[in-house]
Amino acid sequence: MLEKYLFIVFIAFIVNDTVAQDSIPTAQQNNWNSWGRVSFIFNQSAFNAQWQGGGITNISGDVGVNYDLQYKQRKLSWDTKVITEFGLSQVKDQRFLRKTTDRFEVNSILGNQINESNWNYSAIFNFRTQFISGYRFFDREETNDNGITRTIQDRTEVSGGFSPAYFQIGPGFLWRKSKNFTINLAPATTRLITVSPRFTKVDENDPAAVDAYKPFFGVEANRTARWEVGAAVRAYGKFEVLENIHLEQILSLYSDYLDRPKNVDIDYALNLFLKVNKYISGNFAFQAIYDNNAARGFQIRQVIGLGFRYDFGEKPKKKST
Repeated sequence: MLEKYLFIVFIAFIVNDTVAQDSIPTAQQNNWNSWGRVSFIFNQSAFNAQWQGGGITNISGDVGVNYDLQYKQRKLSWDTKVITEFGLSQVKDQRFLRKTTDRFEVNSILGNQINESNWNYSAIFNFRTQFISGYRFFDREETNDNGITRTIQDRTEVSGGFSPAYFQIGPGFLWRKSKNFTINLAPATTRLITVSPRFTKVDENDPAAVDAYKPFFGVEANRTARWEVGAAVRAYGKFEVLENIHLEQILSLYSDYLDRPKNVDIDYALNLFLKVNKYISGNFAFQAIYDNNAARGFQIRQVIGLGFRYDFGEKPKKKST
């Protein structure tokens, strides 16, 4: 299974990274700064057959790599942030591995300061997708040749690797109080949603199949992309709650002018970071997504963990005020 191979690869990557931390390349010269963070959260619970307190043996691991690249020259600034997260879980007596998280996102903002204010002319680029397929899990009944019926765990693919993928680009205005507090307004944003053709393929000569088809992440039957024009808002804030405890919030809003503009897509993420020491950290992550083309209602994700962390590169020092 693809998920098992990926899980092994990610575990090997983390082990190699722990042994050879100094080999991670960094770039910092002239007006460029770069820094990043590698984190790994591992959870495991085991119960023997005599255990009476309840519980199911399970093992899970999440790996995340965040990387920031920053360019600054006079009034011109360019900030790029890459976010990758992937995790798998195996529960005893479950037939399939299950994803705990799967995310790949690139956010880039180009800004040019207006006079000496906090406002900038800006241009944004955003790309987000997932690495592997997503599934809906269920049980079904199967009867063999002897007439014996048994329950079998099964699954249905509901999304694919890099399907869907979202591309977003547009000009706008950036309000930057500091590198830890920004709001970008992009009133003329283009968004492209691409999907694999296997999710939208329908026999046009079959009226029943055509009527039964529901747009896949907004993409119509026998197409592989959906193009939108709308308004986008992105806000970012990060501050220190207590010593070694930081709270980060990211809010993204999007309204499509061409299709139900009042139906706003929402993506909100809250991350709480607790630094125990240089290599050990704890974190709490909460994410809520509302996208009417993907699901009817909010999609919620929440993760709590304690694990390995390694920072590389050098963040730009705070300017004294």
